Amino acid sequence: MEAKPDFQTLLDAVSRRVLDGGDIALDEAARLIEIEDSADTGDLLARANRVREKFKRNKVHLCSIINAKAGACSEDCKFCAQSAAHDTEVPRYSLVDPEAVLKAAAEARANRAQALSIVTAWRGLKEGPILDEVCAGIEQIARSGTVRADASMGIISSQRVADRLKASGLVCYNHNLETAREHFPNICTTHTYDERVQTIRYLKNAGIRVCCGGIFGMGETRRQRVEMAFALKALDVDIVPMNFLNPIQGTPFEHMTPLRPMEILKTIAVYRLILPRKEIMVAGGREVNLRDLQPLMFLAGASATMIGNYLTTTGQDPKKDLQMIRDLGLDPDWDGHWGNGEGGARPLAAAAP
Repeated sequence: MEAKPDFQTLLDAVSRRVLDGGDIALDEAARLIEIEDSADTGDLLARANRVREKFKRNKVHLCSIINAKAGACSEDCKFCAQSAAHDTEVPRYSLVDPEAVLKAAAEARANRAQALSIVTAWRGLKEGPILDEVCAGIEQIARSGTVRADASMGIISSQRVADRLKASGLVCYNHNLETAREHFPNICTTHTYDERVQTIRYLKNAGIRVCCGGIFGMGETRRQRVEMAFALKALDVDIVPMNFLNPIQGTPFEHMTPLRPMEILKTIAVYRLILPRKEIMVAGGREVNLRDLQPLMFLAGASATMIGNYLTTTGQDPKKDLQMIRDLGLDPDWDGHWGNGEGGARPLAAAAP
């Protein structure tokens, strides 16, 4: 039987192949994510950084979110503080008025964010008055010209709903796989993994860009992290948000042990090798889990991050984030451009319908 190449030989072969436009295999990625040696981890991060530099140059994509409908969600996702199934102290309120969304859009723009995502805590969107209200809010953001109009509103029930969102001016929709297919039933039981996949297909059919990733540190194996990356690759999503569990008191995952910073950086690096042309966005949990190592997320291959607060937890001061990015010699992509995956960009206005 042919011997497996050692780590350095494997890393050299894989990184060269990816830089030349090739692909990494699932088994290769699974071997890379299992490394423990600190020197080897450093080499992995350095190779991932070179891939980021080739395909994303020095641009950092920034986005912000607004919690537009909070709490009392019918779904039982074990990580989520907004689920009605969990006893948490998060606020509960109905859909906010359009003025609040426009104010959040202006604040996002002031923080150099390219997009504002309207996020709601509910199962999803169906045709009816709520969809009408949502589309009206998206139209206002699109007309304002402040930031790109994005949304994250759960499961899409039909192609007609996705088409309505597109017609309203929606550019990008976030809907995460959350974890690998095999592990998903351990995370949520009120809807299926396949419903999430179908939502992504509706969105892509409508011509809406897809922001889709997951949460790490929910009891999944390292191989399952890699499996999710390959599922995202197969779906050809545009932005891959990487969230790292920040255990919230009152949720079933409140006692989960957070991932170590170097484990997080290693995961980011492997995702960059698997998805070299995609926007890799480090989002929820970065402040509490990476702590003083936050700048290294970009040197591990990340090309995007969220700026401002999250849904139920506060984020780092936007000024500090912007200074961190500039100190690394990177450029916050605040000038209204969307990376095309090849290191170039095109105007935001051209991306809007």
